[in-house]
Amino acid sequence: MSFYNSGSGFSNANTGLGPQYNNNAAGHQYNQNYYGPFYSGTDQEPERLKREKEEKDQQCLKHLRLTNPRDDKSRIERTKGGLLQDSYRWVFNNADFQQWRDDSQHQLLWIKGDPGKGKTMLLCGIINELDQGSTANAHHCNVAYFFCQATDSRINNATAVLRGLIYVLSDQQPSILSHVRSEYDRAGEGLFKDPNTWDALSRIFTNILQDQDLRTTYLIIDALDECVEEQSQLLGLIAQEPSGSSQVKWIVSSRNWPRIEKGLRVATTKLIVSLELNAKSVTTAVDAFIRYKVDQLKEYNLATKRAVYDYLHSNAQNTFLWVALVCQALADEEVEEWHVQEILRTFPPGLDALYARMKQIIISLPRDSGLCKDILAVTAIVHRPISLHELATLIKLPNNIRNNPEFLEAIIGLCGSFLTLRDQTVYFVHQSAKDFLLGNASDKAGNQALETFKWIFPSGKEDVNYTIFSRSLDAMSTTLRRDIYGLRAPGFPSDKVQVPNPDPLATVRYSCVYWVDHLCYSVSSTNTKRHNPLQDNGVVHTFLETKYLYWLEALSLLQAMPAGVVAIKKLESLLGGNNQSQLSKLVWDACRFALSYKSIIEQAPLQAYISALVFAPSRSLMKRNFKGEEPEWIQTKPAVELNWNACLQTLEGHSSWVHSVAFSPDGQRLASGSKDKTIKIWDPASGSCLQTLEGHRDTVYSVAFSPDGQRLASGSGDQTIKIWDPASGSCLQTIPTTTSITEISFDPTNRYLRTKVGHIKIVTETTERQVVLDNSESHSYNLGQDKSWITCNGQNVLWLPPNYRPSWCYVQGQMISFICASGQIWFIGVSQDI
Repeated sequence: MSFYNSGSGFSNANTGLGPQYNNNAAGHQYNQNYYGPFYSGTDQEPERLKREKEEKDQQCLKHLRLTNPRDDKSRIERTKGGLLQDSYRWVFNNADFQQWRDDSQHQLLWIKGDPGKGKTMLLCGIINELDQGSTANAHHCNVAYFFCQATDSRINNATAVLRGLIYVLSDQQPSILSHVRSEYDRAGEGLFKDPNTWDALSRIFTNILQDQDLRTTYLIIDALDECVEEQSQLLGLIAQEPSGSSQVKWIVSSRNWPRIEKGLRVATTKLIVSLELNAKSVTTAVDAFIRYKVDQLKEYNLATKRAVYDYLHSNAQNTFLWVALVCQALADEEVEEWHVQEILRTFPPGLDALYARMKQIIISLPRDSGLCKDILAVTAIVHRPISLHELATLIKLPNNIRNNPEFLEAIIGLCGSFLTLRDQTVYFVHQSAKDFLLGNASDKAGNQALETFKWIFPSGKEDVNYTIFSRSLDAMSTTLRRDIYGLRAPGFPSDKVQVPNPDPLATVRYSCVYWVDHLCYSVSSTNTKRHNPLQDNGVVHTFLETKYLYWLEALSLLQAMPAGVVAIKKLESLLGGNNQSQLSKLVWDACRFALSYKSIIEQAPLQAYISALVFAPSRSLMKRNFKGEEPEWIQTKPAVELNWNACLQTLEGHSSWVHSVAFSPDGQRLASGSKDKTIKIWDPASGSCLQTLEGHRDTVYSVAFSPDGQRLASGSGDQTIKIWDPASGSCLQTIPTTTSITEISFDPTNRYLRTKVGHIKIVTETTERQVVLDNSESHSYNLGQDKSWITCNGQNVLWLPPNYRPSWCYVQGQMISFICASGQIWFIGVSQDI
């Protein structure tokens, strides 16, 4: 199926002959006939089916997994120095917690408190106790959890939360995976990546919670305030779900934010544990934490330890994080015991005051102050935590530091009150530390927040974004090359790739995915000292001319090809309507190249140099620029078109003829009906298949979106009409008829379907249906069976000469669109009077 662009219209058609053999999965699929032994009536067939199911289950889990919340929990506990029982056990004696635990009428517990009060570690402790209780009982319960982190774009959104919860639940109670498989088997990996992922996952999640076989289940979400995308949808789901399933219990934590309180307000039976209102218990827990941290300090004498304890106890203000940061500073090997009490007095109470003090310490560093500031600036605006290798790419470092990881770790240590290093990846010690640097500190900070922002971004964030973009482009230009992983085989599948050690892409993993984003963020900068990166023969122009195919290969190896397509389209938008510049022409060509060959490059990275170069138009700029990369083993190449034709994309996936296509009213989705009895829903921008709808027993001749885009109708040779939810892929209604349905459309009121058997009334929320004869004054235009006549209400009204007879037509209101086998598109406007 292809898109054609003719004049100002935007239409689509499939005019190719013969079947299409396609691949929808993320990796390679090999279609072959197997002529091995045939087993019938033996025990091996059930075993084979079981093995196939297990393999499909594992593939589904692999695609579902965005992060493993268990690993996140372990990392958090390790980063914070371990989990101390005495710092969280108080909550089990709390009356509200006990009521939540024991009373089936109260299914939601909200734990709230200010930053640094120990909410995350409190939830870690609760998770451990629930897990241990489940193991001790005869019947196990499910304990699923997720830790939101605003500084990491991978785990700071509601969709990621649901993916994490469903992943853990499916692992703990495997039967639950059937709810995911029911939609995954239709949509594939696209189920977890398309624009409707939240809708699909929330529906799957609801079905899981309503499963009659679901064990007692505890769902725990930490740091709702750090869920920065789709937060309101997540709050709505949490607030509404507890009333549906008595075996499901929720615990959520967040800061004392009004918008979270508002989002949870509809949960009238929720219970709240406020850390501020439980100050006495929290004080006891913090005191236990202080004793623990003081005991971990060097072999100080008792008097020094007592002085440290007294100061921490008097100034902690029930804030675990404040205690941890002060003790971290005291644990420095350069701190001598006789300096401890003097150093203690330099730490003011309160997180903002402490951060301000640590900022002053960094400013006062005689030689490394500027380097620390640069590191803090970059880590504050990147989209995810970055590795030391990536950090060394994004900031300017002296060679002796760049080439010595131990030196770089030491520099991170100088930023210790803001940053921490785990598994060679740099994290903020807490979201409040990042907020402080970005000027989002509490109101009490006053002008200090603005002062801090100006310190870390003296020329604005745009300038740092430009630095990240520029250094990324330099690093990629130096690093990227053909076959960087040494795959050698032209068709080597991406899902079989083993990352080499050392990884030649380690330094540019972040850069490959995000360089265009940082360029876009930098465009408003008024810095006139640097050259315009978007000018002809500038740095972007040179990179695309010389490294574009190597970048596409790297994106495939990083499993980030969709992000690359989005990036090049962003770059095209950034250039605007300047079609005269050489860079604009190159970016347009690069965009067409990526859209045309995204699918195969995603499956086999080296096909960027094989199929893509062989079949690209002869005047393609990318084909010209990378002519030296064309395969020498193909000695006679096929004749190809001179220029990119009107076909923007070819969408592959159906295994037979495509009979009908329809755009959603907003243009964000495209539906196709095929002789293979399926309907596919596509993302026209990326070319990805979002859903595969199965249910018809014969050819799907016609598909149509409702005017509001909320429903999709399909007509089939099996003499049925089906109404679908295009977001979920579920069939809402099946309407039997007495003939094949070859044309179908919604009327503008959204209440009737127009077909050749008459108008069919749609009754929502039920399976009721009613065939209504068309007695109204409106007229239903269609293409006749032999395609030589336009019909109105089944009567021939306009004969079409042979050269005007289309292979497909679409009726929208009073406009009829025709597409011929030649690719020609034409339109006829009709009136209601005939």
